[in-house]
Amino acid sequence: MTGAATAVRPPLAVGVPAGLCAAQLALYALTSGPLAYGPMNDELYYLACASRLDWGYVDHPPLSIALLAAARRALGDSLPALHLLPALAACANWLLLALLARELGGGRTAQALAAIAGFAAPVYQAVAGFYSMNAFEPALWTASAWILARIANGAGLSAWAALGVVLGLGLLNKISVLWLGLGLAVGLLLSPARRQLATPGPWLAAALALALFAPHLVWQVQHGWPTLEFMRNATQHKMVHKTPWAFAGEQLLVLGPAAALVWLAGLAWYFGPRGRPQRAIVWLWLAPIALLAASGSARSNYSAPAYCVLLAAGGIAIERFAQPRGRALPVALALLLLAEGAASAPLAVPLLPPEWLTRYASAIGVNAPRDETSDPGALPLHLASRFGWRELALEVARASDTLTEAERADAVVLARSYGEAGAIDFYGPALGLPLAVSGHNNYWLWGLGGRSGDVAIALAKSDSQLTRWYRSVERAGRVACRWCNPFLDGVSVYVCRGLRVPRAELWSELRRFE
Repeated sequence: MTGAATAVRPPLAVGVPAGLCAAQLALYALTSGPLAYGPMNDELYYLACASRLDWGYVDHPPLSIALLAAARRALGDSLPALHLLPALAACANWLLLALLARELGGGRTAQALAAIAGFAAPVYQAVAGFYSMNAFEPALWTASAWILARIANGAGLSAWAALGVVLGLGLLNKISVLWLGLGLAVGLLLSPARRQLATPGPWLAAALALALFAPHLVWQVQHGWPTLEFMRNATQHKMVHKTPWAFAGEQLLVLGPAAALVWLAGLAWYFGPRGRPQRAIVWLWLAPIALLAASGSARSNYSAPAYCVLLAAGGIAIERFAQPRGRALPVALALLLLAEGAASAPLAVPLLPPEWLTRYASAIGVNAPRDETSDPGALPLHLASRFGWRELALEVARASDTLTEAERADAVVLARSYGEAGAIDFYGPALGLPLAVSGHNNYWLWGLGGRSGDVAIALAKSDSQLTRWYRSVERAGRVACRWCNPFLDGVSVYVCRGLRVPRAELWSELRRFE
């Protein structure tokens, strides 16, 4: 990041990102239409949040929710409507990967390899296949790296301003963009780019990012910093603890073994003579990786957005190695990446019926890294979480039919998780269900909605806790779903009457941020 201007940039390989985008949209149409499993628990929760717009939520900032609210107003609640923005964000990322490789000096071959490696990575396809803040994260990281590369090639104050806006939007989307900020700070300090700290650019970027993020910070202060409690509880009670060496070993599989050939070449490129002018950018990967490895409880895929900086550089390294040897090596590697992506796609998005998927996963011998302490079930968690929600709502509806009209007017559905509560919010209006409440994450902040809590249709694996809270507890049904998350399968539906503890005490005990 020396500020030396680049005379001429290589031509942009427009055709490859365009072709990948067409393939992405075709995949979107299949997996949100005829091959779809159903909405997942996170999506149901996001829809509930989109009905209650705010500057923050316990487990995420507001940007993805605001975008969902706008998309919902324009397109409705169908799965194709829900999944369109993630698919378009993925398309943007394939283009940005090509642009980043181009800005680093890569020709059409380098740009194509970078974009193909991203498209074929199962972790990127998985987050592009459902609505969450994670769907927008890769494109925001790649956009930041691209702007940094432009700054290193001589772009001025306007580029720093653009970087500040992207970082601010990134923080409003997901707080883990702080890791990107850490990488930027370390890269500036540990490279000749530190001279930039004597210019207004970095400080303008930081000021703009902070200004955009400020409303969410105010929300955190007003609510007692609930996200810090959420992160602490998730680390202590939910995540699998692993050594730094175990986390490092998992990184070889995050984007797939074939993609590792690309990003390892990119890592070497930054520390070679050709990568020296852009070496500060590699810290966007190095610093987050070191932080996540040291944490002892990070999911293996938390690092996925940072790989953009290595994929782009890896395309350049392979392109330059292959130039005197012909086109065979880049073509073979591109085909290998696409073949591996096709093989892993059914584990990332719903391409196969679940019974076929379990046999397929067993046949190829693939098991995803276990990141949570809960029972993983027969399907990968992000796919299993798309089953059972309508069955749950129908079982609650049967229990609701046993209530008197007066009871139903004041009743609540007391859910254990935001997924259960979100399912009631989503399917409930058509079934005439009572209000969904829960102590999980932002549902706890939303409270009882003015209801007394004296009558509840409660979801639980047993009645042991319910009998302490209510005078009458009657089992009214049970949810059975073959392919859903084990957390949901077998949950019982209880009709509870006569709250025997103060509402404030009940609500305090229900609070669960994780």
